[in-house]
Amino acid sequence: MNEDYYTYRIEWSDDDKVHIARCLEFPSLSAHGDSLEQALKEIKEIVRESIKWMMEEGEDIPQPLGLKKYKGKLTLRVSPEIHKQLAIQSAEQGISINQYILSKL
Repeated sequence: MNEDYYTYRIEWSDDDKVHIARCLEFPSLSAHGDSLEQALKEIKEIVRESIKWMMEEGEDIPQPLGLKKYKGKLTLRVSPEIHKQLAIQSAEQGISINQYILSKL
């Protein structure tokens, strides 16, 4: 798997005075750099090496989020009280609970 297909996030660490880069599919990995570009380069190298090692060890490699197929269906558990509130609020607006929740997202 190519490390370019994965999802990265880079944020500034005021405590460390560096950019911290993470890969969402590999939450235990992080890298840092003095610039955004350097932090991204470093985390991609770590992801590339991790994939290589995982392949050698026969480990399952996480699928990139961008390559996953989503059905668009979520199952959400809420308390009975919240369910009742949602039912009332959606009824007041004359829409289904599903439509009401979608409007809040």
